[in-house]
Amino acid sequence: MADVQDFTALQGTEPVHHAVSSSDSLKNEADRDYEMRHNALAAIDNAKFGRFHVKACMVAGVGFFTDSYDIFAINLCSLIMGYVYYADAAGDAANTTPTKIDMWVKGATQLGCIIGQFGFGYLADRLGRKRIYGVELIIIIVCTLGGSFAGMTARGLSVYWVLFIWRFILGIGIGGDYPVSAIITSEFATTKNRGAMIAAVFAMQGFGIVAAAIVAIVVLACFKGAVDGDQLMLDYVWRIIMGLGVVPGLIALYFRLTIPETPRYTLDVEKNTQRAAADVHKTLGHKVADESVERVCVADKPTWTEFYHHFKHWRNLRVLVGTTVTWFALDVAFYGINLNSSIILQAIGFAGKGSPYKVLLKTAAGNIILNLLGTMPGYWVTVFTIDKLGRRTIQFIGFTVLLVLFCILGFGYHKILDKSVAGFVVLFTLAQFFQNFGPNTTTFIIPAEAFPTRFRSTCHGISAACGKVGAVVAQLGFFQLKDRGGKNAFIPQLIQIFALFMLVGLVFTWFVPETKGKSLEELSEGENARE
Repeated sequence: MADVQDFTALQGTEPVHHAVSSSDSLKNEADRDYEMRHNALAAIDNAKFGRFHVKACMVAGVGFFTDSYDIFAINLCSLIMGYVYYADAAGDAANTTPTKIDMWVKGATQLGCIIGQFGFGYLADRLGRKRIYGVELIIIIVCTLGGSFAGMTARGLSVYWVLFIWRFILGIGIGGDYPVSAIITSEFATTKNRGAMIAAVFAMQGFGIVAAAIVAIVVLACFKGAVDGDQLMLDYVWRIIMGLGVVPGLIALYFRLTIPETPRYTLDVEKNTQRAAADVHKTLGHKVADESVERVCVADKPTWTEFYHHFKHWRNLRVLVGTTVTWFALDVAFYGINLNSSIILQAIGFAGKGSPYKVLLKTAAGNIILNLLGTMPGYWVTVFTIDKLGRRTIQFIGFTVLLVLFCILGFGYHKILDKSVAGFVVLFTLAQFFQNFGPNTTTFIIPAEAFPTRFRSTCHGISAACGKVGAVVAQLGFFQLKDRGGKNAFIPQLIQIFALFMLVGLVFTWFVPETKGKSLEELSEGENARE
């Protein structure tokens, strides 16, 4: 009987023994996962700046070069198209694309960007950065080529409206590039150089803007004899300028499609510490775990319910409000001026009457000069100072100086032009400089750093989309108001309105955090990110 009791007692204790062993095993596995996660993130944050970081910047940056080329080439293409499709118009309308058509052709890309930024931003959080990276570039390549072959339809759609459709879809691809490229660069970057890396990607916009003008000059020069003999030959010119925008995109496409998933997404969403460790080893050369061990991992995808519960807290929502409003305010002025730079060039006497070839050549050259004086230096001063001065500091400086400059330019527009065209050019190029050594760059960088990994791309997409809403408001408002009281008579008042938006941006900069020198996990409050 005692033996039976002992056997029964042993049976009763066996499950307890297994439960303890199972609990210990789970604890040890959790400890290993935590250690691997810590080591992987430390390897990324503290890595020496190397070849992979340069490659990541180049792959993302070439996309932004293409984006800006496509966005700003339309300024010159629209001017050229006026000489082709309105060559026989009467009076002042001759050789000029009508204002409303010009507005919609230029605004189409911005409208598409809103959809692309929000949509791709969400998909990059839901599906992963790698799975959609490159899709946006394919859209850009196809639509750039499609737009360059735009023509009349048999049932009445003009070349402008066919171009509008192509450029609207193009905008979806360009919009998608904003959150995905920013987030991939941010999540692969070291803490020390993260600001410079993201800023360098964004600075490629400056090269794209200048490249569009240089290509225009080269193509115009190749067609000089033909255009002087028949201005309708300009129909080839604008198509070639636009179509050449696919070249850098084709170069970058393979590298985008083959870039690995960011370890942070693999860790925090896919919950696969083993694969994240392997990716860190492959890209940075740091071995942080035994990669031969295979485990089954269950991904924990972000949901809108989770998004709501995170941002229902004001301390989290205020950051999103700050990034969206500051980007909106900046883009009202940035696109209001830069998509209509030909008007400024006319005001300073750098574009005027003459043969189509001379007018277009002078306009393209003027764009190059303005961008080399103000835009390009602004971008690269930011690259070299942002990790020293900080994002918030540069944004405060930029909005403050722009507020002052737009007030001077707006209220003293005619007086300055009458007394000193050179003085006007100096003030205008200073404004271009402080847009880029200022909020145009920082509004792109801060949303790529300030949010949890699970929502980072969505929040960047929302912020960028709000910026493009500002661009659309500027574009529609600019064209509706600029001719009040006469041709371009309302430009001074528009610049005054831009000054008001700079004040709005300055106020809402208080809502965004300083991200300099902090890891992405510190900024998103680590485990408290999912409330």
